[in-house]
Amino acid sequence: MSDKYLTTPATASINKQNLKGPHTTIRHGSVMVPIYAGTTGGKTRYTIAFHVDGQRQRRMFTDLDKAKREAKLAAEKIQRGLGSNNDLSTRERDLFHAARKLLSPLGTPLVAAIEEYVLARDVLGDIPLVTAAKEYKRQNEGVRASVNIAEICDELFAVKKQDGFSQGYQDAVKSTLSAFCKAFPGSIQHVKSEHIEKWLRETTHNPATRNNRLMMVRMLFGFAKQRNYLPKIETTEAMQVGKSKVPVTDTEIYTPEQFEKILRAAPSYLIPYLVLCGFCGIRSAELCRLDWSAVNLERRNIELRATQAKTAARRIIPICDNLAAWLTPLVGKGRIIPKPRIRCDAAILAKEIGVGWPKNALRHSYISYRVALTGDVPRTALESGNSPEIIFRHYHELVEPDAAKAWFGIMPPDDWAEKVSRMETQETAG
Repeated sequence: MSDKYLTTPATASINKQNLKGPHTTIRHGSVMVPIYAGTTGGKTRYTIAFHVDGQRQRRMFTDLDKAKREAKLAAEKIQRGLGSNNDLSTRERDLFHAARKLLSPLGTPLVAAIEEYVLARDVLGDIPLVTAAKEYKRQNEGVRASVNIAEICDELFAVKKQDGFSQGYQDAVKSTLSAFCKAFPGSIQHVKSEHIEKWLRETTHNPATRNNRLMMVRMLFGFAKQRNYLPKIETTEAMQVGKSKVPVTDTEIYTPEQFEKILRAAPSYLIPYLVLCGFCGIRSAELCRLDWSAVNLERRNIELRATQAKTAARRIIPICDNLAAWLTPLVGKGRIIPKPRIRCDAAILAKEIGVGWPKNALRHSYISYRVALTGDVPRTALESGNSPEIIFRHYHELVEPDAAKAWFGIMPPDDWAEKVSRMETQETAG
């Protein structure tokens, strides 16, 4: 194949991607022919570009000296054409030289400048180029574009750790965003809303889980915006992704009789977990962070600090009479839940006695019976660390007040203190 040839449209497209500016420029008289260096198929190619009779010409070479010689011949030919062409009027020739003079500090050929101008006008329509350029500069002032997503994630993880978020929350954030980093290893500025949408739907996660993952991606983009990795005045691509519609499901709860059956069958080490979830609505993950110092039987409340709560907001939960009766013989020192698999033990027990273990049934039961007992949705929302909207949607009028009285009337047996002492002795001996 000859070293010199006219480029095809496909080759031209490749060259445009590789070329950032002329490698060198050959001048002859008033004519400049640029030579571009680019990579095609792993090899360096040199392309000359010029216009003849209004038609753009491109020729590619593997040898720079050959490209220079051809560029010089082309420039000489074009210069001869200009010298013998009388089509330009004096004013037109003056404008031509004035345009070249304006472009001289930039080193940009006149034709290249005109091509760029035409393309920009096609994109912007009636918007002046200067206005668009100033707006672009304003939006991207100070934006650091060279940092990849993995580096931003590392910064975010460090901040979450410094801010004292729970290890469980940190692990959940790291798990989701590490998967996101693996899918998008480049700059965060290159990730568009449609890419995020596709990533979320490529897995078999249910709508609720997809929404949780989207929330964490939105957090990442918001953090990047805060750190000047994205323009501050633009809505992030993550915020343009809509949430999945979560199907409305029935809220599964225990009847007072079912819960009492579980409590009667439970060993003493399971009781704190069961009664605090069932009569306080504390989430399992929150309960695992609590120690007995948070339980104040004298003032009849439990303090859940912001660092312990899922919502990162301090919460004071009242201790009802029956809960106080269950807890009094059990209050001790250290962690309330000393065993990491206590929820599994409770689930096994409930299934063994034929009651079952629906997801979050104890918390759902507490909220349902509490709002029925008090008739106060905002109060119940505050105590349970939820929103009034969620309480109305899932728990309001789910049970009757009489059932609520029965729920909070579940008391320990009369010999509860002695029974706890005997069980603790047996468990210690075992």
